[in-house]
Amino acid sequence: DYALRGARNAHVTLRAGFTTVRDVGASGFSDIALMRAIERGDAPGPRVVAAGHAISITGGHCDVTGFAPGVLETSYRDGVADGAAEIVKAVRYQIKHGARVIKICATAGVLSFEGPVGAQQYSLDELKSAIEEAKRHGLRTAAHAHGAAGIYAAVEAGVTSIEHGSVLDDATAALMKKKGAWYIPQLYLIKAIDREQLPPPIRAKMDEIGPKMEGSFTKAMEAGLKIAFGTDAGVYPHGENAREFTARVAHGMSPLEAIRGATTYAAEVLGINDRGRIAPGQLADIIAVNGNPLDDISLLENVVFVMKGGKVYKNE
Repeated sequence: DYALRGARNAHVTLRAGFTTVRDVGASGFSDIALMRAIERGDAPGPRVVAAGHAISITGGHCDVTGFAPGVLETSYRDGVADGAAEIVKAVRYQIKHGARVIKICATAGVLSFEGPVGAQQYSLDELKSAIEEAKRHGLRTAAHAHGAAGIYAAVEAGVTSIEHGSVLDDATAALMKKKGAWYIPQLYLIKAIDREQLPPPIRAKMDEIGPKMEGSFTKAMEAGLKIAFGTDAGVYPHGENAREFTARVAHGMSPLEAIRGATTYAAEVLGINDRGRIAPGQLADIIAVNGNPLDDISLLENVVFVMKGGKVYKNE
């Protein structure tokens, strides 16, 4: 079901103008199956850099919680691992089955029932074990991290990118600057999520973290952090990804920097140099809108032409 749903969403995402995406965690290696199907030409969609299962502590943000003991229990095969040795095994298992990036849940989340929101979940040594193992295989790493302590630990451990980064303090921002870690916030989430549909414990988390996300984004820009594009699409409907551009510009980012975040900067996050620019020798991935997005960034929410690898998938 996940893979078939993913095939539909991949087509929607491609037609929205996204020709490469990173999928940072899915059950049952459905993201790997989709990635391979798209590469074979069996399904239309963006090129996918897939993570397999996200790596999580037992009972953490990327584990399945809330069921009775014995129901939906998970293991390193599903990315749930505790202690350095088990984490290394979990990372290796994801890579064995096709992962091209490793996602680790460094802190508690918002849309999950464990708490408190943003609390550090993996220790520094555990984070190092995951990141160093990924590096040995030539893979980059992404850390789900909301709280400052967890962000700091993930950056200290050498992570490539921080996803969310909702609570940045000065020390953490300075470390990110020093280490060259990428900051990948998702500001549109604040508006996209219908609070009234959330269970009370999760709604309370959202109310606490939302305003902090906005302040941290401003702090990241002031600190000169490297900021790339990310959406958390799936929490809201796929195909609405470009609304993140509008949210960033509304919070003070220039339209050009917002666009770079999803093109040249995004390619750097992935460690690839064959896309993200229109130039000789690059993949022929080109989109068009009616008008100049530097004057009106919301134009990117209505892409009228999509070419991927020289093949046209949308032409209005």
